[in-house]
Amino acid sequence: MSNYTGQSYFTLVGLFSQSKHPALLAVVIFVVFLMSLSGNALLILLILSDTHLHTPMYFFISQLSLMDMMYISVTVPKMLMDRVLGNHKISAAACGMQMFLYMSLGGSEFLLLAAMSYDRYVAICHPLRYPVLMNHRVCLLLISTCWILGSLDGFMFTPVTMTFPFCGSREIHHFFCEAPAVTKLSCSDTWLYETLMYVCCVLMILIPVTVISGSYSSILLTVLRMNSAEGRKKALATCSSHMTVVTLFYGAAIYTYIFPASLHSPEKDMVVSVFYTILTPLLNPLIYSLRNKNVTEAMKKLLGIRLHFPETVK
Repeated sequence: MSNYTGQSYFTLVGLFSQSKHPALLAVVIFVVFLMSLSGNALLILLILSDTHLHTPMYFFISQLSLMDMMYISVTVPKMLMDRVLGNHKISAAACGMQMFLYMSLGGSEFLLLAAMSYDRYVAICHPLRYPVLMNHRVCLLLISTCWILGSLDGFMFTPVTMTFPFCGSREIHHFFCEAPAVTKLSCSDTWLYETLMYVCCVLMILIPVTVISGSYSSILLTVLRMNSAEGRKKALATCSSHMTVVTLFYGAAIYTYIFPASLHSPEKDMVVSVFYTILTPLLNPLIYSLRNKNVTEAMKKLLGIRLHFPETVK
């Protein structure tokens, strides 16, 4: 046991060992990574530069883009560097930091999506009170709460997970240090810890889902009572974008943290993790930009300014 506990690193088996074309897969992931960073950065730039987008809804979208940029940066660069250098080891300290950031950002995004649904509920169901109920101070309070409460996941579970004794194989069958995958390597009894993690994850998912379900049930009832067909169309278009993101993110999270262990396998877990750690950050800016008239208008305006900028200088 002393030989194993003395080691201060883990080995990430990763996606590429499961692929028949690892080089092609690495290129695809690299392209997706660049597109995700550029797409979310562009969305943040548009929201900051266009005064028409200085509203609570777009403020929340900019925070979602920021989280997604950080979220994908926690896992993908390390995975790609391992592929290039051929070194799949990760130190215990780096593993713990990766786990903390991943859990914190995931928890924050769960809560942020609930806050965004509440914002849409107030905007559609109580439009006259919207400027008061969703003023700047309230928005900052909601965002701060999302970041702080989301970080509690990382603070609670990372230290405990990383202090378990690991006296067997240190091969993590995953492409990053996800808490359940690391816990499986421990040679101690982790039943109580896994039960507490399960309860916490259920609460972290169930509470936001309850808020989202309640908000959109009220929104649907309000939309159905609208006399204006244009108003119904606009309300449904705005909410459908958010519901698409919610379905993608929460669906994968429910499989990972709530479905029974009998339905899991390392291969399935990695595929699902790819979906919500790599693909979702790419899809979010596309969903909120391509399906949003205000964002596309802001993009046209920004491109117009860039195109005419040289003439102005002349």
